[in-house]
Amino acid sequence: MLDEQIAYYRARAAEYDQWHTRRGRYDKGDAHRRQWLAELDSVRSELDKARPFGDCLELACGTGLWTPQLATHATTLTAVDAVPETIAINRTKVADLPVQYIVADLFDWWPTQTYDLVFFGFWLSHVPADRFDRFWQMVRAALKPGGKAFFVDGLSSQVTSARDHPALTHSGIEQRKLNDGQTFNIIKIFYQPARLQPRLDSLGWTGPIQTTGEFFYHGCVTPNPDTQQRPQPTPKKDDASR
Repeated sequence: MLDEQIAYYRARAAEYDQWHTRRGRYDKGDAHRRQWLAELDSVRSELDKARPFGDCLELACGTGLWTPQLATHATTLTAVDAVPETIAINRTKVADLPVQYIVADLFDWWPTQTYDLVFFGFWLSHVPADRFDRFWQMVRAALKPGGKAFFVDGLSSQVTSARDHPALTHSGIEQRKLNDGQTFNIIKIFYQPARLQPRLDSLGWTGPIQTTGEFFYHGCVTPNPDTQQRPQPTPKKDDASR
């Protein structure tokens, strides 16, 4: 399933931003688009409150929905993604801003340095349930003392899917279709803040999780220093830095 998820994002790279801009199969009308973009802007405003970003790590950077904002205000930015095709598009959006790109599967990758801010957008929902705890261990291992993690993801809403996507199953696996008709099954777990908050609390994370209204939730959390951090695994030898 994880291999299929990577294959999906490789095949989808060139059309991914249509989802973000609410164009093509995601066009649900002007009113919908205005609300969508307004809620995204509210997330960007909340992210700005986390400045200064200092040394920043972006996980699952994708085509660069957030990378330019991070790079503009960060001292350094390291951006990680498993899909070279999305990183190629990402590069075109940051101009001459200094970004170090790493091509790596986040389920095999482990940070070799620490950062002031770890950011991930629209990624938590793609983390399998049985890898949730380890993912947050990795995020914590990436943070300097006093560092924080900021994340944003989508609330469960059929209206955010493409017009030709099937109804959401909420099973943890959803079917996605591309413009050319190809279909893929991907991990997709929809979290509600009221349930996600205590789960992160139990893992030793502190900070509020909020919604923007209909479409998104976001959080800015810090690890509790009294919670024991598990040992770091040996990094994979085949991680590629670009």
